[in-house]
Amino acid sequence: MIIRWEHEHDYVLVHLHQDMFGDWMVSRAWGQKGTRFGGLRHDVAQTREEADLMIENIAHIQASRGFHKVLETSSASSEGQQALDQMAALEKE
Repeated sequence: MIIRWEHEHDYVLVHLHQDMFGDWMVSRAWGQKGTRFGGLRHDVAQTREEADLMIENIAHIQASRGFHKVLETSSASSEGQQALDQMAALEKE
């Protein structure tokens, strides 16, 4: 699952996926739209429920900061693949 929030010039992107050990990963990227300024963080959850709670907390924080959800999709979609490409670009820096 991929979720993206935006506010004016900023974005937050979250990717929920399982690693090869079966742990749930919540990867979060943030930055300014149209630039490579930003950051990347990976958190591990033992269960899907714990990962869902992490995402709910992120959503609550973003809403309190004035961000609006603009995308919720799977990584298999073209929008999801573009989001993953954006995350990968931040990881290389």
